[in-house]
Amino acid sequence: MPLKQWKPTNPGRRHGSVDAFTDLTKTEPEKRLIRFRPQQAGRNSQGKITVRHRGGGARRFVRLVDNLREKYDVPAKVAAIEYDPSRGARLALLYYRDGEKRYIIAPQNVAVGESLLSSKKQAEVKPGNRMPLQFIPVGLAVHAIELEPGAGAKLVRGAGVSAQLLAVEGAYAQLRLPSGETRLISKQCSATIGLVSNPDHRLIRLSLAGRRRHQGIKPTVRGKAMNPVDHPHGGGEGKHPIGLIHPKTPWGKPALGVKTRDNKKWSNKFIVARRRRK
Repeated sequence: MPLKQWKPTNPGRRHGSVDAFTDLTKTEPEKRLIRFRPQQAGRNSQGKITVRHRGGGARRFVRLVDNLREKYDVPAKVAAIEYDPSRGARLALLYYRDGEKRYIIAPQNVAVGESLLSSKKQAEVKPGNRMPLQFIPVGLAVHAIELEPGAGAKLVRGAGVSAQLLAVEGAYAQLRLPSGETRLISKQCSATIGLVSNPDHRLIRLSLAGRRRHQGIKPTVRGKAMNPVDHPHGGGEGKHPIGLIHPKTPWGKPALGVKTRDNKKWSNKFIVARRRRK
């Protein structure tokens, strides 16, 4: 995905870049594969804010993405590569032989007209095909990985990312995730071969506060700029440091790099190597 640089007509646009969208082949989504999503503004079902600094933004439709791909051994033709406002990756529109249409996360270098297949058995090793990990050659890059057989893709779905299949031993496959963590996953779980599309998404520089507001993200005030009554970092004279032993949230809990994972979490036994080795 090539990026397009703005002309430096003002300080805000001087360092900004936007998506060129040259890889898209279709501009309008399939009407039967979209749903309207009411804006939550970071609130839960009780109306309480659980995620701060959310609200507003451009209204968008949610694309119904098929993360399960349970139409096994039925070839599907890639009809179009489309834009999804809810994610950085592209979407591939698949036409099945029975006339059904579905969206999937588009793998990198998959072009319109190609035939993709999802199977529970050995299938052709090519980007976009999906099969259990036990049938994928060791060393290949995969994405859209299941955590439990038949539960649908949960891991490695972001733009440009992939996991590497390191080994298949016994009942488990060993994968190195994009974070650097090495994890055991059942070899019966399915994964899609290849990298996720749109790898240059992470290089986009917004450079304008308004573009962040269009995404539904509101400004964040620093805690050290507040008063002591409003934040643990507040108070002091001038541009002072935090002044505490370690950073805290507005509610006084440790923040910024503090480990939050439960030491007794049931899935700890599947993690071979943490992403941060000390």
